[in-house]
Amino acid sequence: MAGPCSARLQGDVAAFTAALRTLVNNPQFSDVMFVVGREQQKVFAHRCVLACRCQAFRGMLGQAPVGSQDSSSSVPPQGPFILGNVQPEVFLAVIEFLYTNSVTLNSHIALEVLTSSVEYGLQDLCKLCVKFIKDTLSVEQVCEALQAAVTYGQADLQQHCLAFIEGCTAAVVRTQGFRELSDVVLARVLRSDRLAVDELDLVQAVREWAHVSSAVLERPVPEVAALPVRELRLPLLAPSELVTLESYNQQDLLIPVENIAAAWRAHALRKGSGVPSRLCRPRRGTRPRDHHRHLEPHAK
Repeated sequence: MAGPCSARLQGDVAAFTAALRTLVNNPQFSDVMFVVGREQQKVFAHRCVLACRCQAFRGMLGQAPVGSQDSSSSVPPQGPFILGNVQPEVFLAVIEFLYTNSVTLNSHIALEVLTSSVEYGLQDLCKLCVKFIKDTLSVEQVCEALQAAVTYGQADLQQHCLAFIEGCTAAVVRTQGFRELSDVVLARVLRSDRLAVDELDLVQAVREWAHVSSAVLERPVPEVAALPVRELRLPLLAPSELVTLESYNQQDLLIPVENIAAAWRAHALRKGSGVPSRLCRPRRGTRPRDHHRHLEPHAK
């Protein structure tokens, strides 16, 4: 006689998800509450859902209540848990994902939801955020997205943002996001040979970035700009442009004197001698100058 057969059958996933969605921020049957953001918005949730879906919440919800004398108390804390550093809309997106394995995103919250997904260890949510950000990337947001990608180690998003910047560099360097890049990320951008902008415009963009960073960080311009300035390709500039650059440089000391001297030496010797080869390579958007032929690696 044949043995018993078994199979795992699945019902309507959409109906199941829709039913769980009705529990998102629903006070009915909820057993835990969060107070979120400066607005102090109340968000209701169900402990068992959060605990089984997210290890970070499992740890949070397993802590003894504040002021409890018995850290081993079996009575779980009811909250409210105060989350003052996250927007309610962002937190609700995380909660939605935990209940339904899907998320509703828009361009205003996607980067912050990405941040929360990393903080809570939600890899699947992180992937959804990265996909949305890549699909909706804009000139105004690409630098902020790149900064987040570097901060949270999202290599694929980094490459996507860099390629986007390379395609419309002249517009990107005029954005507020460009002026808010960290020095490390800006230097990474400036290493690219494929930036679609002339070097003279890049120097000006870095100067504006440095003055903003100096004001925000309350540090001297030469100090905040030390790393990105190393990536400026001054030998590509014509002598008349170097003269103007020196004039501006007397006011803020953005560029070390030795860097400018090296560019002048390249002109005098009619080759890039003594200058790192990468600083003599024209970028994709570099306007041709007569002296560039002398900077080529095999020029005689």
